[in-house]
Amino acid sequence: MPFFDRDGLQFHYRDEGEGLPFVFQHGLGNDVDQAFDLFRPPPGVRLIGLDVRGHGETRPLGDPKKVAMAVYADDLVALVDHLGLKAAVVGGISMGAALALNAALRYPRRVLGLVLVRPAWLDRPLPENVRIYAHVAQHILRHGASQGLAQFRRTAEFQELEQEAPAVARSVARLFEDPRAEECIVRLERIPHDAPCHDRSEWKAIRVPTLVLGGRCDPIHPWEFAQVLARGIPEAELVEVTPKSWSEERHNQDVQSAIEAFFESHFSLTPG
Repeated sequence: MPFFDRDGLQFHYRDEGEGLPFVFQHGLGNDVDQAFDLFRPPPGVRLIGLDVRGHGETRPLGDPKKVAMAVYADDLVALVDHLGLKAAVVGGISMGAALALNAALRYPRRVLGLVLVRPAWLDRPLPENVRIYAHVAQHILRHGASQGLAQFRRTAEFQELEQEAPAVARSVARLFEDPRAEECIVRLERIPHDAPCHDRSEWKAIRVPTLVLGGRCDPIHPWEFAQVLARGIPEAELVEVTPKSWSEERHNQDVQSAIEAFFESHFSLTPG
Protein backbone atom coordinates (compact mmCIF):
# COMPACT_ATOMS: atom_id res chain seq x y z
CA MET A 1 0.00 0.00 0.00
CA PRO A 2 1.43 3.45 -0.88
CA PHE A 3 2.10 5.93 1.92
CA PHE A 4 3.69 9.34 2.24
CA ASP A 5 4.94 11.09 5.38
CA ARG A 6 3.66 14.44 6.55
CA ASP A 7 3.40 16.13 9.93
CA GLY A 8 4.52 13.01 11.80
CA LEU A 9 1.84 10.84 10.16
CA GLN A 10 1.95 8.15 7.50
CA PHE A 11 -0.83 8.95 5.04
CA HIS A 12 -2.26 6.04 3.11
CA TYR A 13 -3.53 6.66 -0.41
CA ARG A 14 -4.62 4.83 -3.56
CA ASP A 15 -3.57 5.76 -7.09
CA GLU A 16 -4.99 3.88 -10.08
CA GLY A 17 -5.28 4.48 -13.80
CA GLU A 18 -3.61 6.96 -16.14
CA GLY A 19 -4.59 10.32 -17.53
CA LEU A 20 -6.58 13.18 -16.01
CA PRO A 21 -5.79 13.21 -12.26
CA PHE A 22 -8.95 13.05 -10.15
CA VAL A 23 -8.52 13.20 -6.36
CA PHE A 24 -11.78 11.79 -4.97
CA GLN A 25 -12.24 11.89 -1.19
CA HIS A 26 -14.24 9.66 1.13
CA GLY A 27 -16.85 10.69 3.69
CA LEU A 28 -16.76 10.96 7.47
CA GLY A 29 -15.95 7.64 9.15
CA ASN A 30 -15.17 5.93 5.84
CA ASP A 31 -11.89 5.35 4.02
CA VAL A 32 -10.44 5.65 0.55
CA ASP A 33 -12.16 2.43 -0.57
CA GLN A 34 -15.53 4.18 -0.39
CA ALA A 35 -14.53 6.53 -3.20
CA PHE A 36 -12.94 3.75 -5.29
CA ASP A 37 -16.01 1.53 -4.86
CA LEU A 38 -18.31 4.35 -6.00
CA PHE A 39 -16.31 5.50 -9.03
CA ARG A 40 -14.06 3.33 -11.17
CA PRO A 41 -11.61 5.21 -13.38
CA PRO A 42 -12.44 4.87 -17.08
CA PRO A 43 -9.66 5.05 -19.70
CA GLY A 44 -8.02 8.47 -19.56
CA VAL A 45 -8.65 9.07 -15.84
CA ARG A 46 -6.19 8.61 -12.99
CA LEU A 47 -8.13 8.09 -9.76
CA ILE A 48 -6.42 9.14 -6.54
CA GLY A 49 -7.74 9.08 -2.98
CA LEU A 50 -6.39 9.72 0.51
CA ASP A 51 -7.27 8.28 3.91
CA VAL A 52 -7.61 11.54 5.86
CA ARG A 53 -6.45 11.93 9.46
CA GLY A 54 -8.23 9.58 11.84
CA HIS A 55 -9.48 7.37 9.01
CA GLY A 56 -8.48 4.16 7.31
CA GLU A 57 -4.79 3.25 7.35
CA THR A 58 -3.47 6.78 7.98
CA ARG A 59 -1.69 6.64 11.36
CA PRO A 60 -1.25 7.76 14.04
CA LEU A 61 -4.14 10.07 14.80
CA GLY A 62 -1.80 12.97 15.52
CA ASP A 63 -2.86 16.29 17.05
CA PRO A 64 -6.66 16.10 17.62
CA LYS A 65 -6.90 19.84 16.91
CA LYS A 66 -5.81 19.12 13.36
CA VAL A 67 -8.87 16.97 12.71
CA ALA A 68 -10.40 19.78 10.68
CA MET A 69 -11.63 20.35 7.15
CA ALA A 70 -8.99 22.96 6.24
CA VAL A 71 -6.18 20.69 7.48
CA TYR A 72 -7.68 17.78 5.54
CA ALA A 73 -7.64 20.00 2.43
CA ASP A 74 -4.00 20.93 3.15
CA ASP A 75 -3.15 17.21 3.36
CA LEU A 76 -4.94 16.61 0.07
CA VAL A 77 -2.84 19.28 -1.66
CA ALA A 78 0.28 17.78 -0.02
CA LEU A 79 -0.61 14.46 -1.71
CA VAL A 80 -0.91 16.26 -5.06
CA ASP A 81 2.58 17.68 -4.41
CA HIS A 82 3.92 14.27 -3.39
CA LEU A 83 2.71 12.81 -6.69
CA GLY A 84 4.39 15.61 -8.63
CA LEU A 85 1.14 17.01 -10.03
CA LYS A 86 0.60 20.70 -10.75
CA ALA A 87 -3.16 20.42 -10.42
CA ALA A 88 -6.00 17.90 -10.39
CA VAL A 89 -9.76 17.63 -10.53
CA VAL A 90 -10.83 17.45 -6.89
CA GLY A 91 -14.00 15.90 -5.54
CA GLY A 92 -15.53 13.97 -2.71
CA ILE A 93 -18.50 12.33 -1.07
CA SER A 94 -20.29 14.09 1.81
CA MET A 95 -17.42 15.28 4.04
CA GLY A 96 -15.14 14.66 1.06
CA ALA A 97 -17.23 17.15 -0.92
CA ALA A 98 -16.67 19.71 1.84
CA LEU A 99 -12.90 19.13 1.68
CA ALA A 100 -12.95 19.49 -2.10
CA LEU A 101 -14.88 22.76 -1.83
CA ASN A 102 -12.42 24.06 0.78
CA ALA A 103 -9.49 23.14 -1.48
CA ALA A 104 -11.08 24.85 -4.49
CA LEU A 105 -11.55 28.06 -2.48
CA ARG A 106 -8.09 28.10 -0.87
CA TYR A 107 -5.97 26.52 -3.62
CA PRO A 108 -7.66 27.65 -6.85
CA ARG A 109 -4.54 27.16 -8.99
CA ARG A 110 -4.29 23.52 -7.93
CA VAL A 111 -7.87 22.62 -8.86
CA LEU A 112 -8.82 21.85 -12.47
CA GLY A 113 -12.41 20.93 -11.72
CA LEU A 114 -14.76 20.17 -8.84
CA VAL A 115 -17.03 17.16 -8.22
CA LEU A 116 -19.34 17.35 -5.18
CA VAL A 117 -21.25 14.15 -4.42
CA ARG A 118 -24.07 14.22 -1.84
CA PRO A 119 -22.86 17.37 -0.03
CA ALA A 120 -23.69 17.55 3.69
CA TRP A 121 -22.22 20.98 4.55
CA LEU A 122 -22.66 24.45 3.05
CA ASP A 123 -21.20 27.41 4.91
CA ARG A 124 -22.22 26.82 8.52
CA PRO A 125 -20.93 24.44 11.21
CA LEU A 126 -23.17 21.77 12.69
CA PRO A 127 -26.09 21.92 10.26
CA GLU A 128 -29.08 19.98 11.55
CA ASN A 129 -28.55 17.17 9.04
CA VAL A 130 -25.14 16.14 10.50
CA ARG A 131 -26.01 16.37 14.20
CA ILE A 132 -26.47 12.61 14.15
CA TYR A 133 -22.67 12.23 13.98
CA ALA A 134 -22.29 14.13 17.25
CA HIS A 135 -24.94 11.87 18.79
CA VAL A 136 -23.02 8.78 17.63
CA ALA A 137 -19.90 10.19 19.31
CA GLN A 138 -21.82 10.65 22.57
CA HIS A 139 -23.01 7.04 22.53
CA ILE A 140 -19.49 5.72 21.87
CA LEU A 141 -18.07 7.85 24.68
CA ARG A 142 -20.73 6.74 27.16
CA HIS A 143 -21.06 3.07 26.28
CA GLY A 144 -18.13 2.06 24.05
CA ALA A 145 -18.52 1.17 20.40
CA SER A 146 -20.29 -2.20 20.75
CA GLN A 147 -22.74 -1.27 23.49
CA GLY A 148 -23.11 2.19 22.00
CA LEU A 149 -24.50 0.73 18.80
CA ALA A 150 -27.00 -1.40 20.71
CA GLN A 151 -28.14 1.66 22.65
CA PHE A 152 -28.27 3.88 19.56
CA ARG A 153 -30.41 1.40 17.65
CA ARG A 154 -33.08 1.90 20.31
CA THR A 155 -33.27 5.67 19.84
CA ALA A 156 -36.15 7.28 17.95
CA GLU A 157 -33.54 9.17 15.90
CA PHE A 158 -32.00 5.99 14.49
CA GLN A 159 -35.33 4.21 14.01
CA GLU A 160 -36.72 7.16 12.05
CA LEU A 161 -33.59 7.24 9.88
CA GLU A 162 -33.82 3.47 9.30
CA GLN A 163 -37.42 3.87 8.14
CA GLU A 164 -36.77 6.90 5.94
CA ALA A 165 -33.36 6.00 4.48
CA PRO A 166 -32.22 2.46 5.35
CA ALA A 167 -28.97 2.66 3.37
CA VAL A 168 -28.00 5.83 5.21
CA ALA A 169 -28.92 4.20 8.53
CA ARG A 170 -26.60 1.29 7.70
CA SER A 171 -23.75 3.69 7.01
CA VAL A 172 -24.33 5.39 10.37
CA ALA A 173 -24.33 2.01 12.15
CA ARG A 174 -20.97 1.20 10.54
CA LEU A 175 -19.43 4.13 12.40
CA PHE A 176 -19.72 2.04 15.57
CA GLU A 177 -18.21 -1.02 13.87
CA ASP A 178 -15.03 0.68 12.64
CA PRO A 179 -12.00 -0.89 14.43
CA ARG A 180 -10.81 2.65 15.23
CA ALA A 181 -14.20 3.94 16.41
CA GLU A 182 -13.06 4.64 19.96
CA GLU A 183 -9.48 5.65 19.13
CA CYS A 184 -10.64 8.22 16.56
CA ILE A 185 -13.82 9.46 18.23
CA VAL A 186 -12.51 13.02 17.81
CA ARG A 187 -13.46 12.95 14.12
CA LEU A 188 -17.15 12.63 15.05
CA GLU A 189 -16.77 15.28 17.74
CA ARG A 190 -14.98 17.91 15.64
CA ILE A 191 -15.91 17.55 11.98
CA PRO A 192 -19.69 18.15 12.39
CA HIS A 193 -18.80 21.45 14.10
CA ASP A 194 -16.63 22.50 11.16
CA ALA A 195 -17.51 23.93 7.74
CA PRO A 196 -15.81 24.16 4.33
CA CYS A 197 -16.19 27.95 4.39
CA HIS A 198 -18.09 30.60 6.34
CA ASP A 199 -19.61 32.71 3.59
CA ARG A 200 -21.31 31.19 0.56
CA SER A 201 -20.57 34.36 -1.43
CA GLU A 202 -17.02 32.94 -1.69
CA TRP A 203 -18.37 30.31 -4.08
CA LYS A 204 -18.67 32.97 -6.80
CA ALA A 205 -14.87 32.93 -7.10
CA ILE A 206 -14.87 29.31 -8.33
CA ARG A 207 -14.08 29.38 -12.06
CA VAL A 208 -13.50 25.73 -12.86
CA PRO A 209 -15.98 23.19 -14.28
CA THR A 210 -18.13 21.98 -11.40
CA LEU A 211 -20.47 19.01 -11.06
CA VAL A 212 -22.86 18.67 -8.11
CA LEU A 213 -24.60 15.32 -7.55
CA GLY A 214 -27.44 14.88 -5.09
CA GLY A 215 -30.49 12.78 -4.44
CA ARG A 216 -33.75 12.91 -2.54
CA CYS A 217 -34.80 10.89 0.52
CA ASP A 218 -31.44 11.34 2.23
CA PRO A 219 -31.75 13.33 5.47
CA ILE A 220 -27.97 13.56 6.01
CA HIS A 221 -27.30 14.75 2.46
CA PRO A 222 -30.28 16.95 1.59
CA TRP A 223 -31.17 17.47 -2.06
CA GLU A 224 -31.60 21.14 -1.18
CA PHE A 225 -27.89 21.41 -0.30
CA ALA A 226 -26.95 20.19 -3.76
CA GLN A 227 -29.33 22.73 -5.29
CA VAL A 228 -27.92 25.60 -3.20
CA LEU A 229 -24.35 24.75 -4.17
CA ALA A 230 -25.22 24.43 -7.85
CA ARG A 231 -26.93 27.84 -7.79
CA GLY A 232 -24.06 29.49 -5.90
CA ILE A 233 -21.12 28.18 -7.94
CA PRO A 234 -20.91 29.85 -11.36
CA GLU A 235 -22.08 27.56 -14.16
CA ALA A 236 -22.12 24.48 -11.93
CA GLU A 237 -23.97 21.47 -13.32
CA LEU A 238 -26.55 19.79 -11.08
CA VAL A 239 -27.43 16.12 -11.62
CA GLU A 240 -29.98 14.19 -9.58
CA VAL A 241 -29.00 10.59 -8.83
CA THR A 242 -31.01 7.64 -7.53
CA PRO A 243 -31.04 7.64 -3.71
CA LYS A 244 -28.95 4.87 -2.15
CA SER A 245 -31.97 3.77 -0.12
CA TRP A 246 -33.96 3.12 -3.30
CA SER A 247 -31.19 1.19 -5.04
CA GLU A 248 -27.51 1.29 -4.17
CA GLU A 249 -26.67 -0.31 -7.51
CA ARG A 250 -28.58 2.35 -9.46
CA HIS A 251 -27.07 5.08 -7.28
CA ASN A 252 -23.55 3.89 -8.09
CA GLN A 253 -24.35 3.60 -11.79
CA ASP A 254 -25.78 7.13 -11.84
CA VAL A 255 -22.70 8.58 -10.14
CA GLN A 256 -20.34 6.72 -12.47
CA SER A 257 -22.22 7.86 -15.57
CA ALA A 258 -22.56 11.47 -14.44
CA ILE A 259 -18.87 11.88 -13.58
CA GLU A 260 -17.76 10.19 -16.80
CA ALA A 261 -20.02 12.46 -18.86
CA PHE A 262 -18.73 15.51 -16.97
CA PHE A 263 -15.12 14.58 -17.68
CA GLU A 264 -15.82 13.87 -21.36
CA SER A 265 -17.55 17.24 -21.68
CA HIS A 266 -14.86 19.38 -20.06
CA PHE A 267 -11.52 17.57 -20.28
CA SER A 268 -9.35 15.73 -22.76
CA LEU A 269 -9.17 12.12 -21.58
CA THR A 270 -5.94 10.73 -22.95
CA PRO A 271 -4.32 7.83 -21.04
CA GLY A 272 -0.71 8.34 -19.97
